[in-house]
Amino acid sequence: MINPEFGAFSVAERLRSLPEHDPNDAVENAILTRLAGNWDRRATVRRREESLDDVFEPDRPDFPVALLPFRNHPTYLGLDDEAKARILAWGWVAFNKNVMDIEQYVVNPGFSLIAKGAFDTRLGDSMTIAVTQAMVDEQYHTLMHLNASAVTRRQRGWRMPDSALPLGHKTRQHAQRLASAETPAHEALVSLAFTTVAEISINAHLDLIAEDHDIQPVNRMTAVLHNRDEYCHASIANTVVQEAWKRLSAEQRGYFLTALADGMEAFSAHDFTTWAKVMDALGVEGGREMLQEIQNASGSGRLLQDFSGLRQLCEELDVLDSVPFDWSTVTTETS
Repeated sequence: MINPEFGAFSVAERLRSLPEHDPNDAVENAILTRLAGNWDRRATVRRREESLDDVFEPDRPDFPVALLPFRNHPTYLGLDDEAKARILAWGWVAFNKNVMDIEQYVVNPGFSLIAKGAFDTRLGDSMTIAVTQAMVDEQYHTLMHLNASAVTRRQRGWRMPDSALPLGHKTRQHAQRLASAETPAHEALVSLAFTTVAEISINAHLDLIAEDHDIQPVNRMTAVLHNRDEYCHASIANTVVQEAWKRLSAEQRGYFLTALADGMEAFSAHDFTTWAKVMDALGVEGGREMLQEIQNASGSGRLLQDFSGLRQLCEELDVLDSVPFDWSTVTTETS
């Protein structure tokens, strides 16, 4: 029977296809119920999403202070509490936009190439199905992060539009690397390299939010739920690279490893361009100067530091010393 509100599939039916979750956890259930529901409700964009709003805790910060590259700078420390709260809210919106940009412009195009057989992995129908399912997952993740930013804007009453922010640093670096590729084959290798970095390091990236129990529960659980799918995606990316590697020429291997290192640099970096836009949006006096000082003094300081999965991949390929990346600047312990 067709549900008149949700189309051919009920919310309960859709929930069974979403990330593993605890139906007794109010925050997890609110996020996923909203996700399953608005997948079909295209015409009710203005409708109040009560389930998410009802579990929002306004006294909690929206984003971890520890992730601000300028958290110890006098300019930031001298701001009043409301200005600091607005910066943290913008930080969460920017985090979501960064994740969505990666899904849309880096990961899904890379998975699409893999599904079309661009890398001759010879993994057959099972892997093609798994990759295609991962692409569907990424669309759900995008919607999940859209919902999380939307509830923050509603509850805070602050505008904070995604359109005020540039493409995320990782996505911009990916685009630049693609533009420098001289052949379609090189473009495909760049796409494979950045997709590999994204899917194998995304768990550590999401953990920056998921492991902070002091922030807004809706935000933390959005990262937790997203993360559960990504463990599977990391395994898919690892398998594809291992099989593709066997069929790459020496020149192609060298090109891939250089692109892989570029991807790791991009995915580990703070996005100062985005933070500059936040400072402008909030009219923080001396905000851009603060960022410039931090950027000039940061040296090898990184936002994402856990590259254990990528190091393990490089060890398995026996190319650890061939990747032009300084492993000493990140955490690389493997189990």
